[in-house]
Amino acid sequence: MIRWLPALLLTCSAVAHAAPGNSGFNDIDGFLAEKGLMSRMGDQIQQARDTVSEQASSLVINALAFLDIPYRYGGNSADTGFDCSGFVRAVYEQSLGKVLPRRSDEQAAATQTIDRSELKPGDLVFFNTMRRAFSHVGIYVGEGKFIHSPRAGAQVRMEDMRMSYWNSRFNGARRVPLNDKDKAP
Repeated sequence: MIRWLPALLLTCSAVAHAAPGNSGFNDIDGFLAEKGLMSRMGDQIQQARDTVSEQASSLVINALAFLDIPYRYGGNSADTGFDCSGFVRAVYEQSLGKVLPRRSDEQAAATQTIDRSELKPGDLVFFNTMRRAFSHVGIYVGEGKFIHSPRAGAQVRMEDMRMSYWNSRFNGARRVPLNDKDKAP
C-alpha cells in the first residue's frame, strides 16, 4: 500500500466531514472504492457507520487506511512501520487527537474495562502473546474482527479474534475515554 494513503485518507475525511449537509461518508466512499478498500472491507466499514458514533466510524476507517504498513518493533509511524501499540496510538492520535500511552500494558491501564460482549468498533482488544498480560493490542472493527500490527515480518492486517490462536490468548477488552468526564477508573 502506498505510504501517503493514510494522510490522504485523513485529509479526505476531514474535508468530507466539514461539508455542510454532508454525512461525511460519500466523498470518502469514492476514495476507498478507488483504492480497493471498499471491496475488501465494505462490511466492516458499513457496520462501523451503522452501530457507532461518527468518531468511532472515522477511527475504524482511518485504521483500515494503514493496512499493509510493515511491522517494526518500537515503530510508531506509517513511514517507518508500526508495532502493535504504536499502531493503536497513531490511529487514536491522528483520528481523534487522543494521545494514548506508548506500551500495550499502559494502554490497558489507561482505558475502561468492558466485557467482550460489549465490544464496539473502535474499542481496544488485548492479548497475551508473550506470556504476560496485555502484551498485544489491536482495534476492534466489528463482526469479531480486529486490526493490528502483528509481528516482525508481517504487516498491519485484519484478523478474526475468534480464531483459535487469538481466542485462546484474549486478555480483555477496553474502551478509550474520549473526554475528561469519561476517564478510566
